[in-house]
This record gives sequence, C-alpha cells and structure tokens, in this order.
Amino acid sequence: MGHGHHHHHGHDHQHDHDTEPGPLPAALDSAVPDSELSPDQLSRRTMLRRAGLLGAGVAGASVLGSSAFQAAAAAPGTRPTGNNGNGRGNGRMLWLAGDHHIHTQYSSDAQYRVADQVRNGARYGLDWMVITDHGSVNHARIGVEKVNPDIKAARETYPDTLVFQGLEWNIPAAEHATVFVHPGKNEVDVLKRFETGYDGSVKNATADTPENEALAISGLDFLAEQVRRRKVKDALMLANHPSRKGIDSPHEIRAWRDAQPTIAVGMEGAPGHQAAGIAKPGGPGGGRGYYDSSPGAGSFPAYPAESYRTWGGFDWMTATVGGLWDSLLAEGKPWWISANSDSHSNYADTATRPAGTDFNRDGYHGDPVYSGGLNLDAGDYWPGQYSRTHVGATGFSYAAVMEGIRDGRVWVDHGGLISGLDAQLRGGNRSATLGGTLQVRRGTEVELRLEIALANGANWAGFVPTLARVDVIRGEVTGEARDRDGFRAPGTKVARSFEVNRSTGSVTLTYRLGTVDRPLYVRVRGTDGNRSQVGLHGAATDPHGPALDVVGDADPWRDLWFYSNPIWVLPS
Repeated sequence: MGHGHHHHHGHDHQHDHDTEPGPLPAALDSAVPDSELSPDQLSRRTMLRRAGLLGAGVAGASVLGSSAFQAAAAAPGTRPTGNNGNGRGNGRMLWLAGDHHIHTQYSSDAQYRVADQVRNGARYGLDWMVITDHGSVNHARIGVEKVNPDIKAARETYPDTLVFQGLEWNIPAAEHATVFVHPGKNEVDVLKRFETGYDGSVKNATADTPENEALAISGLDFLAEQVRRRKVKDALMLANHPSRKGIDSPHEIRAWRDAQPTIAVGMEGAPGHQAAGIAKPGGPGGGRGYYDSSPGAGSFPAYPAESYRTWGGFDWMTATVGGLWDSLLAEGKPWWISANSDSHSNYADTATRPAGTDFNRDGYHGDPVYSGGLNLDAGDYWPGQYSRTHVGATGFSYAAVMEGIRDGRVWVDHGGLISGLDAQLRGGNRSATLGGTLQVRRGTEVELRLEIALANGANWAGFVPTLARVDVIRGEVTGEARDRDGFRAPGTKVARSFEVNRSTGSVTLTYRLGTVDRPLYVRVRGTDGNRSQVGLHGAATDPHGPALDVVGDADPWRDLWFYSNPIWVLPS
C-alpha cells in the first residue's frame, strides 16, 4: 500500500484551520512502514519503541491515547469529565514532548541558528518547540522580523516538528516569561507590537512599581485582544524561572492569572540551565538553573533564603509541598508547570560565536563556528536532551498543543526518568485526567490510578534511570486567598508514597482517596531517590522531598524527578 500524499506532513494548512489536527508525524504513524522513514524518523520511532511508547498498555496512554481513559469511557453509564468539568473527554490523546524556552543567535547572549535548535530538539525526541529570543530594544527593532524566515524554513525542513515563534518577555516589574502565538500571517506583527508596547526592557519599566505592574496586565490584555480580534488564533504566556531573583511576588502571579486566565496559564516548574551546577573543572560550577543569587532591591521581602535555589532541579515555588504553587491550586486556580532547556550555549558543545560578530549593529550574531574544544563552562542542554514538557494533545497541530497547555494536560520529566504517565481520577462512573476536574456527588468513593511507563532504555547521558519512588500529593481547596501575597497551603501534604525501584516495563499504582465530601486536588511526583530531604514545612507535610541543590556541586543526571499537573475533585 502506498503512503504518498496521505502522509504529507507539511504545516501550511494548519495555519488556516486551528481546530483541524494535522497528520501524525511519520515516526508516530504505525501505518507508515519502517522502510519509508528517513534515518531521523526511524531513529525517533526506534526510541519510542524502546521506551514502550508505541504499542499496547501505557504505550497507548503515552502516544496513541489513554487506555485507562478509553476503558472508562467505553463502560456503560460512564461520562468522562474533561478540563474543569466541561464534560469533554480525553479521546485518543497524543502526548507530545516539547520545550517552550529556546534562544538563538537573535539573542545577545546566545549563539545557535534556529535550524540548529530545531534539528537537535527533533534528534532528542521533541515534537514541538518555541523560539523565544530575548525582548530588547534591538530585538524589537530588528529581531522579530529577522528570525521569522528562519522559523518558517525550519517548519519546512523539519515537518515532523511544530515550531512556534515567541519571545522572552521582560515582564514589567517582574521576571521573564515565554510569550508565543499560533503561527499565521500576523505572528510577526503581533509579537512586535507586544514587545514594543509592553516589554519592561523596551519601556524602561523594570522597577517594582504599581505603574509597571499595571503595564504587565495591559500587555496580557493586548494579547487577549489580538486573539479576540482574530489577528492571531491563539496566544499563551508562561512565567520563566519565577524564583531566580525573587521578583515575581505572589500578588503579581495571581494578578496575571486572574486578569487573563486563558493567556497567563503557568510557570516553569523547573528552569533551564540544568548543567550549570556541575562541579568544576568538568562543569560551570554555578547554581543549578543559574539559581545562585540573593535578594535584591525589587525582591519580595517575605521569600525565604531557600527560595533562591533549586530543589532537585525544580523551582522552589513548585518543589515545596504546601508552598506557593499549592497555594494557588488550593484556591482552585488552574496554574500549570512546565520544564525546558532555556538553551543559549550548550554544555560540552564545540560551537562558538564567530570573530567580529556585532549584535548591537546587526540585531543577531553571525552563524556559529567550530571552537576547537568542548565548552565545559556552558550551563545548558539541547532542547529535549535533559528536560521535557509532555502535553496531551487531541491531534498533531499547533492549536492542539496550545489547547493542551492551556487545559493543564501536562507532565514534565528530567533525564528520561520515565517514558509515559497516564493519571486518572475515577469515581461515580466518571474519570478526569491531568488539568481536569472530576465532578461527583458528595460521599462518592474516588481513586487515583497511575499507569507509568518506565525508562526502558538509556537516556542521553547513557544510563537507564531507575524510578525509586512515586509520591501522591493531596491538597484541600479552600477558596480565594485572603492574602494576595500568601504562599502557604497548610492543608497540602504527601498523602501516599509508593516504592517502585524499577527501570524497565510499566507499573500501575492506585491511591484511594476514600469518600469525598469537600473539594480537593491531587498531583504526582517521582524520583530516582538519589537525593532527598525533609521538606521545608516538616516531615508531616513532606518526609522525603527534593534536596536543596548545592551551588557548585549539583550534577543534574544524579538527581532526576518527574512532576505532574493536578487533578481536582469537586463534590456536589
């Protein structure tokens, strides 16, 4: 049987039909035989097979749909509940791995071509990527237009990879954020107008003032207006490295989310720059994630000293059980986490900027050249090499990835600790997955069922990770916070831990919540067990949490974790 036109994988039509998923990438499409795949596509398929992501069981859950969810949906009298109880089920879900924070030669402190980042991201198994060069006067003047042809060329050259254009926004009065839009004829115009009008660096609006905080909200309003007016089909914002400098205060995060909850949807649960903590002389010898600063003039004064470091590679806001992330979830606010590379210059790479490059003049660096040695001072990894954000998408399209992120169908991992995760809350003949809400009658018995595909093969450091333990974290939903600067959820704690200690095959874990009579949520994390300590709020809250990363001695490959977004239960 021929597979000519039926398996054309270009993206042109996707720009015009935001609700129509494109064809599957050939590597994921079982109807395309191995003999018709390119070497790169065959390599991708081989990796997926080795990881158990093509085939039955959790394979279906991770790439071709949730077997557990489909079984629940097929049972008599069931009605799976999708995100926020809207009654939409998972259907056949694609779990697409990606990275929303990637720099190129159009950032003053980076060096790679778009093609370099996309080619390597695809090599490391990513399905989607966002190019996010720094917002700046120069980037606004020239960079947005200059990078766009390179992005369009990458879309054509790597048709099995979705390549978004975005930028790294200097949030007025706060840190950075990824902002990106659905591809289309106005992507450059909208991003340029956004950067010119609302970037903190461009507008000299970095100071911690009410006026600058208001400008940040205006920027989010602008993006929402462009979507409403159909200038672009979609736009999203995710806060980057939120604890690095302590300048993203709790009330600012709440304000972003509350102002435009369909635009401002989450934050980096784990920052990029994961190689930065590798000890000298074999590495940079800095803080993992470049989290090695201390409070400054604009820092939120109530943040503790521990917040300026990563914990098991994750941001303090995410890693602290009962902390800031949980305080938002305890309000019932959808606020999702992600993980990515923040790739600028990559650890042990041989490339460097060419002599005579002049970013201030040109708005970009010249193409990278061979350096003659290994760069052991670089703190980054290639997209997908270490950090991955897995998004449950209803199809292979830009719109489906953006919808999956907005709906919170996301789990993240470091170092290939696991290959697939299917999480389902079940009760009252209904089911909900990551980001969703299970609506049940009061007193209904509810259980969480986890299907986890283990590593099943070596990661990009050359070893097979072992999943030592999985923790179920449970929190009460208490309603709107009285203190907009609060960052404590005392009703959240580790409710159950499972010892796994396996690296191949798959495991099924069940946690019974009991009869539910009040709103709550659950989220999941797992670890290789190499480094842990009692959490910041004590052993009763988190007996075996991630350990505080030591500046100058934090090898990321010896400390692997995965985290999921939450699922809520709403009894009535």
